[in-house]
Amino acid sequence: MRKLLTILLLTSIAVQAQTNFTIDTSYTPKSVYNKEIKNYPFISLVQSKKYSNILDKKEIVYSKIKDRALHFDAYYTNTIHKNPAIVILHGGGWKSGNKSQMEMFAQEMASKGFSSFTIEYRLSAEAKYPAAICDVKKAIQFIKINAKQFNVDTSKIAILGCSSGGQMAALIGSTNNDSHFENKDLNTKTTSNVQAIVDIDGILAFKHPESEEGKVAGLWLGGNYEEKPEVWKEASALTHTNKNTPPTLFINSCKKRFHAGRDDMIVLLNQYKIYNEVKTFENSPHSFWFLNPWFDETVNTTTQFLNKVFKTK
Repeated sequence: MRKLLTILLLTSIAVQAQTNFTIDTSYTPKSVYNKEIKNYPFISLVQSKKYSNILDKKEIVYSKIKDRALHFDAYYTNTIHKNPAIVILHGGGWKSGNKSQMEMFAQEMASKGFSSFTIEYRLSAEAKYPAAICDVKKAIQFIKINAKQFNVDTSKIAILGCSSGGQMAALIGSTNNDSHFENKDLNTKTTSNVQAIVDIDGILAFKHPESEEGKVAGLWLGGNYEEKPEVWKEASALTHTNKNTPPTLFINSCKKRFHAGRDDMIVLLNQYKIYNEVKTFENSPHSFWFLNPWFDETVNTTTQFLNKVFKTK
């Protein structure tokens, strides 16, 4: 444990050395556990598993903004067949969290036959919206361009996120072919389009009767709703949902504030005859994906949905 803490401290110092902002470390699996154990005494933190057939490559630089490097970690099996891919975004209110928090989820999805990528993106203390969205879209382009290296089928890419990462995933998927968010600096015709969305307890609309978003959202969006109404609208996946939105899976806790806009988006998806599913865990905390007994079912629900959408076995 002491060695792990030392590594985390050194990593934090290294990141801060190349940036000019304070890193928010308040959101972690452990902090979630400590918060929720009183209300859910039966929970436990998910423990890492090792799979001998999974390759992993970490700290791959996919983009540089001046002296700032952005990384992702890759987990995949080296089979003769190309794998569908899943791009995974951590939560943390757009201001905290990091890609390593989704490692166990990525490992499990890799064990199910998906090339899995956990993505670092710029948080609100470093860069305001839409920087993080552009970061992730650039990561998707990079993965497509280097698909052979990671054994990826570029026609079968899903975007998945948890909490604020879920909000981002839904926005990224619903803005397929949207030039406003697309990156032009890779000198390539490769798009950041994805073929499926998995939104795990991420809101679909910032300003909505079910939404309770306030200061934290404002920090990311560059101001509160009264100051930036058009930005709050633009950053909502519900605003962009159209015939090009890919099949979507919503996995939710019982906390209704994190469903904001979901039912409205489902109405639109159904109008366009776009396949969608909803899985709700009753009597569950918000960040259930870090915890037993919900972790395995979250993985299995995601796997079954993607296998159906991508028609894989």
